[in-house]
Amino acid sequence: MGNRLSKIYTRTGDDGSTGLGDGSRVAKDSARVGAYGTVDELNSNIGVLLAQNLPDTLREPLVSIQHQLFDLGGELCIPGHAAIFDADIDRLENILDALNADLPPLKDFILPGGSAAAAHAHVARTVCRRAERDVVSLARHDAVRPQAIRYLNRLSDLLFVMARVLARVDGASEVLWQHTRRNG
Repeated sequence: MGNRLSKIYTRTGDDGSTGLGDGSRVAKDSARVGAYGTVDELNSNIGVLLAQNLPDTLREPLVSIQHQLFDLGGELCIPGHAAIFDADIDRLENILDALNADLPPLKDFILPGGSAAAAHAHVARTVCRRAERDVVSLARHDAVRPQAIRYLNRLSDLLFVMARVLARVDGASEVLWQHTRRNG
């Protein structure tokens, strides 16, 4: 188990650097810190989603996903560490397929909204997409396992499907983009 903090502030980051899990220090605005910071933000957004009234079919996978996102943050914080595996991505795909099976096919683009829980799922989805972009940016100059990128890509798809499910569970309807509207 890692170090336990008995004191929250250490002052070691006052110079604009932070420690990685391998003991090295990098700038707080480095691509690596940005990537695992956005994964942490995603995890927080899923926490907000979990604070909503959700069916167990969504709650249970989301709690598991929060733990996996913490693992992913660790993988990104410790260069060379592996914490997300193909089986984790397969699990997301299985959940996604099961949830999507009962949804009507998409014929229009969907705008974020529909219900409070669905809107929170959409916010988590967009933060997930940003996390994916940040990890791709990191991978341009540092080693990143492809499972990290694939996991985030699949998770954003899953969050989209969860938003669709939640709009229906809450008795709301999806907000469809009106492509024929007039501006002005």
